[in-house]
Amino acid sequence: MKVAEIISEINFWAVVVAALSSFVIGSLWYGPLFGKTWMKLNGFTDENLKEGLSIPAIMGINYAATVLAAFALALFTGPESDLFLGAWTGFMVAFFWIGTSRLNDVLFERQPFRLFALNAGYYLVVYVIMGAIIGSWH
Repeated sequence: MKVAEIISEINFWAVVVAALSSFVIGSLWYGPLFGKTWMKLNGFTDENLKEGLSIPAIMGINYAATVLAAFALALFTGPESDLFLGAWTGFMVAFFWIGTSRLNDVLFERQPFRLFALNAGYYLVVYVIMGAIIGSWH
């Protein structure tokens, strides 16, 4: 199958919704579930999180990047996927590509392993859910 054919069969609403799901998960993961731990492991305070880019700018850039990631995930799952294949593809991408990359960051930047586990866990959950949405929504 040609790339143009695969792209033409992508459900772009599924891609948009899958990307939005990462915001729901992220608001819980880095909020009430693990927010304080994440801040402590990174050495962040409420004050220094206000420095740099504004939250709306960060969220906008992050959403655009997540849409691209969800689009790529849709390309990997293909038009014949289902919920299981989508979730499995999301797991494989998160575990083997994102997880190993994040592990390298933690190792070379001498960050705490708990920070790796927290962030990699987030990506694992997000990509499995994004893959399930994309795989099941045709």
